[in-house]
Amino acid sequence: MLGEIARSGQGSCLAVLKTFGAKPSPGMLSFPMEGVTLALDFPNRKSRTHRLFERLDQIVGEAKGRLYPAKDGRMPSALFRTGYPELERFSAHVDPAFSSDFWRRMNQ
Repeated sequence: MLGEIARSGQGSCLAVLKTFGAKPSPGMLSFPMEGVTLALDFPNRKSRTHRLFERLDQIVGEAKGRLYPAKDGRMPSALFRTGYPELERFSAHVDPAFSSDFWRRMNQ
């Protein structure tokens, strides 16, 4: 990921690296899973930044990782679905009268 970011010529003004242990999260859509998480903030340089994010999404998917929905405003629906295997079970508990931009985007 860092190589792709460097090749793009873009940089993050904030970087946070955390390690999560093997203790499973009880929530159906909990973000933590065993491994390392890297949080980055980028200035929006429109299509240039979008291309970088598409490449980073690909790397995350290939690594069987996931993005943190509460901190990502542009996550692709497919990456959400593969990253959160309990999504279908969770969806059964969603009130159909309730909606949000995020939920509509993830269920296109």
